[in-house]
Formats: sequence, C-alpha cells, structure tokens
Amino acid sequence: MRKQLIIALIFSVSASFTFAQKKELKTAAKAIKGGNFAEAKTALKQAKSLESSMDDKTKSKFYYLNSQALYAKGKGSLTDIDEALVSLKKVKVGYSAEVNLLKQDIANGLLLKGNKAYEKKDYSDASVFFEKSYRVTERDTVFLYYAAATAVNVSEYDRALKLYEELKKLGYTGIAKQYYAIDVATQKEEVFNSKELRDISIKAKTHIKPTARKSESKKPEIVKNVALIYVNKGDNEKAIAAMKEARAESPNDVNLILSEANVHYKMGNTEEFKKLLEKATQMDPNNPELQYNLGVIAAESKQTEEAKRYYEKAIELDPKYINAYINLSALVLNNEEAIIKEMNGLGTSRADNKRYDELRAQRQNLYREAIPYLTKALEIDSKSISAAKTLMNIYSILGETDKYKSMKEKVAAIEGADAN
Repeated sequence: MRKQLIIALIFSVSASFTFAQKKELKTAAKAIKGGNFAEAKTALKQAKSLESSMDDKTKSKFYYLNSQALYAKGKGSLTDIDEALVSLKKVKVGYSAEVNLLKQDIANGLLLKGNKAYEKKDYSDASVFFEKSYRVTERDTVFLYYAAATAVNVSEYDRALKLYEELKKLGYTGIAKQYYAIDVATQKEEVFNSKELRDISIKAKTHIKPTARKSESKKPEIVKNVALIYVNKGDNEKAIAAMKEARAESPNDVNLILSEANVHYKMGNTEEFKKLLEKATQMDPNNPELQYNLGVIAAESKQTEEAKRYYEKAIELDPKYINAYINLSALVLNNEEAIIKEMNGLGTSRADNKRYDELRAQRQNLYREAIPYLTKALEIDSKSISAAKTLMNIYSILGETDKYKSMKEKVAAIEGADAN
C-alpha cells in the first residue's frame, strides 16, 4: 500500500512540473506576441529552473521562445543577440521553419544597423554589424566582405586582415549578375538589385534597353588590401609575398607594382624599386609621377644626367609638376659643393687667385641656371617656401639687391600666412 502511494506521489509531482512548464512557456509566448519582452524573459527565467525535467519538444520550444525574447524584434543588445543565436542552436525538435525565419530576421536587422552606422560614417560599428549579419546564416559572404572593407576605413588592420583571409579561404570573388536599364528621363544607365525590379521598370516604361552582365571580381582587391595591410603593419616580407599574389591576380594594375616598389624602397632595396618603377613606366608611359620617382632614384644614385631626363619628361607630361622643377634646381645646385671645396683649398698665389675667379664665375653660373626652375615653381605655387627661400639666398649671393629684397618680403608673407 505504501509503495502504491509513493508511485502516485511521483506521478503527481511530475504532472505538477509539466503544468508549471506549460504555464510559463504559454505566458512567455503571449508576452512575446504582445511585444512585452521583459515579461517574457521573467517567465522564461522561471521555466529555466524546470529545464532538467523538460522533454526534447518542450526544451526546443523553450529555446525558441528564449531566442525571440532576447532578440526582441531587433531591440536587443549585441550581447542579447549573441545569446539568442546560441539559444537557437539548441532547438532540436520542430520549429525548423520558425528558426530559419528568425535567423533571417536577425541577419536583416543587423544589416540594417550596419547600414545606418555606415551612413553615419561609424565604420567600426558598421564592420561589427556586417560581420555578425554574415555569422547568423553564413550564406551571404558579401557581408563579410563589407565587414573587412569598413574595418580598413578605420585602420582596424588586424581585424580586416583576419576577415580578408577568411574570404580568401572561402574562395569569395563577389562576382554577381547585375541587371541594367536606361532611365528614360535621364538617359543614364541604372543598375537594379534584381531582375524582377528591372523588369517592372521596363513594363512601366520608365526604363528601356534592359541588359545584364557580371560584376568584376573582388578577389584582386582583397589580395591587394591584404598586401597593403602588411605594409601598414611594417611586415615587409609578408607584404611583398602578398603583392606578388596580388599582381598575379591583376597583372595590369600599375598601382600594385607601385605599392610593391614602395615596400622595396622602405626596405632599402633601391635596385628592385627602380626595376619595378621602370616596369610601371612601360605600362603607363604618360604618368608624370612615375617619371619623377625614377628621377629621384637616379639622383640618389648620383646619376645626374639620367635624373635630369626623368624630371624633364615629368614636366613634359605635366608642365605644372612643381616638384620636378624644384628637383631640377637641386640637381644644378648640388654641383656647388665641389666648387666651394676647391675654392676653400686655394692659396694666395696669382694662379690660385685666377682659379678662384674662375670657380666664382662657375658658381654664379650655377645659380643663374637654377633660377628659371625656381621661378617657374613659384609661378605654379606662389606659396612654395622652399623655392622662395632658395631664390632669396641666390639673389643675395649674386648681389642682386632689389630681387633679394623682393624675395625676402615674399618669404615673410608666406611664413606669416602659414602662422595664421
């Protein structure tokens, strides 16, 4: 008789637990439906204490409702959303359609927050939202790409590098079919988010001439950014390796060659730098900056005539390339050092005095040769303090008092303007 009583008591307690579970879950579901997520969380907290006695179906319902309450239709914090996703993974029985819908809702909500942060130029938060949006379903890899790109905008290089490397492993290219049509009003081509939207505009006769084509691959950009991140981190060896990979992806990208050249320059590999610059120049012969940079390298290597040719070519391509004029004047004035050294070493004999006069004339000729370059530089940029100061000193040495005074006033005016 006592045994039967104990069994009956067990059944009674079990029924009590089941009733309490159902009651709390029902309360939570009703609160969620009414948008009262605080009440739902309270009910679910009470139901949590009964979790050990729940069957699999009840547990799944509990975790699904818990995810809804935490997400709170987009009002939950990032921590709440993370917990909601963890809870969703514990839904094992039923609710597959509901879980997928909630996941998509969460992903869309995060994407919306990411877009709002991006519009406010809050790229750091935007990057986090974009990444989390991808992590929800791990389908839309474009959001992972957005996360990496926005991280670069705020120099979060370690984070960006990790995301870019993940994109590379996933084989992400970003190639997608895009749908275009000509706007009748503006006669300009517009891109549509889908074929359906494009076709609706065609039927409405607001657009004409529908076309479709694939977008360009994002892979070269990703590999290039990885290389540039290594450059910024000062990891030159990895930067060069990444640059070579990037150039293999985009062999005709002159900027990639220049980026690799700059890494070599930082490392002191002058010959490799020059070699890459020459290659870039062959690919883009009308680029004055390339000619100018080759001139700088030639000048540093004491190849004066070669440097002069490069600077003159830069000016031919861009007559207002001010640095080329200034560097041409520097090439000329660099010859002054040897003249001064010889002058200082002369004695007081008649022959030495004659040689001194010859050297003095050579020195003055150097100054006169440099004047046109510096004058042109000032014409291009009237606030070029380096050109103005050099001219002032030259006129002083040449004894051209009026020009010296005029240039001295100009220098004072430039410095005064900079101080204000």
